[in-house]
Formats: sequence, structure tokens, C-alpha cells
Amino acid sequence: MNRNYSAFAEDIPPYSDPKAARETHADLKQLSTIPGHIYTRPELQILPGQRRFSKMPWLVPMLELFPPSSIGHLKEWGLSTVFVLAKNYNKLVHVWESVTAMAELWHPQTNSFIFLEFEATILLEELEIMLGLPRYQRGEESTVSYTVEQINSWSILAYITTKKNDLYSMTSGMHVHLLPIAQWLTSQCKRKTTNYTAIAKAAAICICDVILFPESDGTISFGNLSIIDSISEGMKIGQAVLGFLYAGLTSAALGSPFYGSVIALELWMGMHIQFRAAEDLTTECKTMLNHPLAYVGGRLHMSTRAWCKTAQVKGIQAWRKYLRSLTVADFDMRPRFMHGQIIHLPQHTGLALWLLGNGALVSNNPDCCHLQCGAARTVVPLLLHFPPIQERKRGDAQDECDMRSTVVYWEGCAMSAIQAEVEEDDDATKEYVEALKKLRPVGGNI
Repeated sequence: MNRNYSAFAEDIPPYSDPKAARETHADLKQLSTIPGHIYTRPELQILPGQRRFSKMPWLVPMLELFPPSSIGHLKEWGLSTVFVLAKNYNKLVHVWESVTAMAELWHPQTNSFIFLEFEATILLEELEIMLGLPRYQRGEESTVSYTVEQINSWSILAYITTKKNDLYSMTSGMHVHLLPIAQWLTSQCKRKTTNYTAIAKAAAICICDVILFPESDGTISFGNLSIIDSISEGMKIGQAVLGFLYAGLTSAALGSPFYGSVIALELWMGMHIQFRAAEDLTTECKTMLNHPLAYVGGRLHMSTRAWCKTAQVKGIQAWRKYLRSLTVADFDMRPRFMHGQIIHLPQHTGLALWLLGNGALVSNNPDCCHLQCGAARTVVPLLLHFPPIQERKRGDAQDECDMRSTVVYWEGCAMSAIQAEVEEDDDATKEYVEALKKLRPVGGNI
């Protein structure tokens, strides 16, 4: 049947106050009713997960040799913050207990964290600012990175080296190995070659994989390799990074290993939950001196000397208690670095804005997070218009149609354009409900 959007809107009561908003998401708080959700399996170990977040002994020595001209290329591509985090990667300390407790609050349908009185999510605008990535601007949909055709990894790596022995050592199956790339880059730096762009591209692959797209055993998938390569061509990759993190949180929430940028998640938690200046400004929270926020605090208008208001929260049980009772007053909905930023909301309630990734399409629904976005909140639809995560089969006709449709939605979001009608099919709705029951994460190297 056809349903007119204006008629549909009349059925949705407007957001009135925080109390009404709390009532609208009451059903979402029942995470224990989601089949397989880790909320009901507190003994399950999902982190840190394989060797995905292990320290890499070659990373920092390689970056210490990096020529200034190549660093200039990374700055031009918007990877300055990623470079800083990579140079300090072996110093970073992850608070896995807090990350696990947060993952247990993740709702796999809405892609948001469900707290006692409200819900929140990692916004695209927040992620781009925290990681210093090139920001998506309205009207720049053509610079959103996506790939439809099969990816030829050698054509990407050929910019670095054309020697077949090197290319064979760098690739296997559907993955690229970082260590041979790092070895090539190190040799080029020691020989003081002047191929600065190629060196920068090789470094971008290494540091973006470690910081933005962590995969196990020092490898990177062809899909994520393509995303990283596109940033040197002026593409925006924030939505791909966020989609990968969303999919990783869904994986963790359903009992599988976590993947995605744990650094981005901890930065987001730090800005919203963990940090607040103490009354005595000479006091340091030593446990957080090597938190990721300590290395990017200046860029986020925050002192590099950060004090943790939850410094006494120790252990997984304490973190669970703290986060599950978190109130609006204890959650900074609009941190200082977001002041004046425009949130890219979807076109209409229930129409998700898909994040473009090379492994999956992942829905983005910031309109559910009313307090965080500062926008008027309506009710949460029983079903979103799209499944929250849809696996991509790159190269077929359906994938091309899906990706092109997604770009159109980005354009519609930027132009605030609302399509006149949407086609609804009862059989399709039933099929979607059944698929939702069987939801399993995709897009990660488990």
C-alpha cells in the first residue's frame, strides 16, 4: 500500500518534555528480551577479543622515521589526530571493564545505548571531530566513500610498489598484511627516498587499520583497504568508520567478539561520561594519564590534564552499576566541542540514514537520541524502515542498487527533502520481522 508522509506524520505525537521521552523508550530498556543479548549473560567474555587490539612492536619505530613531507600529506588528508594516536598507541591503556559495560547497554535494532532515563549514540559529527577526520558537509554527497565493484588490492598497493614479490608478501586471500607494508615503508625512510606520497599512503594504511579499522593478526580486509585509500582522493570516511564500530558493538551485544575503533568509543565515553575537572586542579587521575583522550584533549577544547569523576569505579560490576543507573544530569549531552555543530538527522522518523561501509550497510538513527541531538523527539517506531545491519554482496546488481539508493538518502538528508510517498508491503514487513529475530552481526573479521 502507499502511505503519504504527511498523513503518517499526523499519527506521531510531538516530543513535549523529558518525561514523555522517557516513556517512549520504556520498551527499549528491556534488553533482556533480545535473544542472545549479553545483558543476560554477565559471565560472557567478549573483550578484548583475539589479537585485534594487541600492541604492534613495529608501529612506533616506523613512525619515528617518518619524513616531514609525508607527514604533510597525512595532515592534508585529515589524518593528523590518527597519526598522533598511532605514535602513542603502545602507551594507550584501555579500560576494558568500562567498554564491556557499555557494550551491554547497546541495542542492536536502534544502534544506540539504552540508559535508565534516556538513550544516546555515537554521532557521526562527534566521531569526525574526535578523530580529526574530514567532516562531511551538506551538499558534498559526491565525496562520500563507497565501492560497488570488486576490489583489486594490487591496483591500490601498486602505488606503493610494483614489485610482484612485495605484492605477494603483502596480500593473501581477501586480506592485506600490515607488517610487509611497514617493512617496505621503513626501508624507504632509511634510504631517504623522496617518494613522499607513496610513503604517506603506506603509513595511512597502517595507522588507519590500527586506529580506525582494527582487525586480528595485523591484517586489513580489501574492503577497508579501499576505504582508507579513498581518503587521499578527497573522500569522507567517517561514516564508514562509524558503521564499522556500530557493527562491532552489535557483534558484542549479541555475544560475539567486539570489533571497531575502541579508541573512538573510549573518546566518546570520556567526553560524555568519565571526565570532569576536580576542585583541586593540581590533582591528577594517574589511571587515565594514558587514556586516548589525554592525547587529543587539546583538539577537543579540553586540558591535557584530565581528571576522572569515575576514578573510583573499579571492576566490571562497579561499571555495570554505574552505567545502568546513569542519569541525564551525569551525562553531558552536548560537550563543548559539539557546540554549534549541526546534527545530520535522517529525513523522517523511521527512515534510517545508512552508513556506507564496504562490509555492510548500517543504519544510523540519531533522531532517537533527542537530548543528545537537541532536536524534537517523537516516538520510536516499532520497526525501523531498514534492517539495522545489512550484509553487502559486492559486485551484484542488488548491491549496486542498495548503494546508489543510500547515496540518494544522504543527498535527501542534506537537502532536507522528503519523498512524497513510501511503498509498504505487509509481506515484506513480516519478512523483516523474521529477519530481525535472526539478527547476527556482519562486517567484522571474527
